[in-house]
Amino acid sequence: MITVKNVSKRYGKFLANDDISLTVQSGELTVLLGPNGAGKSTLIKSVCGLLRFRGSITIDSLDNRSVEAKRLLGYVPEMPVLYPMLTVYEHLEFIAKAYRLQNWEHSADELLRKFELSDKTNKLGKELSKGMQQKVSICCALLPQPRAVILDEPLVGLDPHGIREIKAAIADLKTGGCALLISTHMIESMEDNWDVTYIMKDGKVAALCRRGDLPAGQTLEDIYFSITEGDKTA
Repeated sequence: MITVKNVSKRYGKFLANDDISLTVQSGELTVLLGPNGAGKSTLIKSVCGLLRFRGSITIDSLDNRSVEAKRLLGYVPEMPVLYPMLTVYEHLEFIAKAYRLQNWEHSADELLRKFELSDKTNKLGKELSKGMQQKVSICCALLPQPRAVILDEPLVGLDPHGIREIKAAIADLKTGGCALLISTHMIESMEDNWDVTYIMKDGKVAALCRRGDLPAGQTLEDIYFSITEGDKTA
């Protein structure tokens, strides 16, 4: 569903992504795991068509910068960016009009209920806490019922209930056949549902881990720290 081939991205002389290739299949939860500065967010933004890059990225075999590909993709950025003078409901209405959705109101109401925003529909974007802004951002991403969803550090800033609901939503999307790509530095946040993990370090994919292929007695955490920290001695 999502295919990244030999993608590199420079900021001046700094190489943020170095010849990265990965795939995310439908019904699969793929995690980009790595410390801050590993290049995860740069890759996410490239996949979403927000940055220029060298290489190839496709969504369901469509160039990721095409309108057709963007219709298939939902994106939840690490830092939610809402329109300060639009209400919560107006954000969903804006998305519905942008995607030319029909009969979207029931789906919008269900999303608002699920994320406990039903009583916040008339609140302006600037009046919301970061956690609530994150929830609105997720509702906007899911309203068009995308076939692929990308989330960049989705649990940061959320309360325990919000974390539970987002994990439940991720599980539902996976069960429904959605391709999921999630960037995080929090190993424990996705430990229940991940299928494939790409561990990034210094702009490169340092390891590819598949849940069923982990050696007996070895955890994803063990592999992560051995790669990102090495054998440190006091």
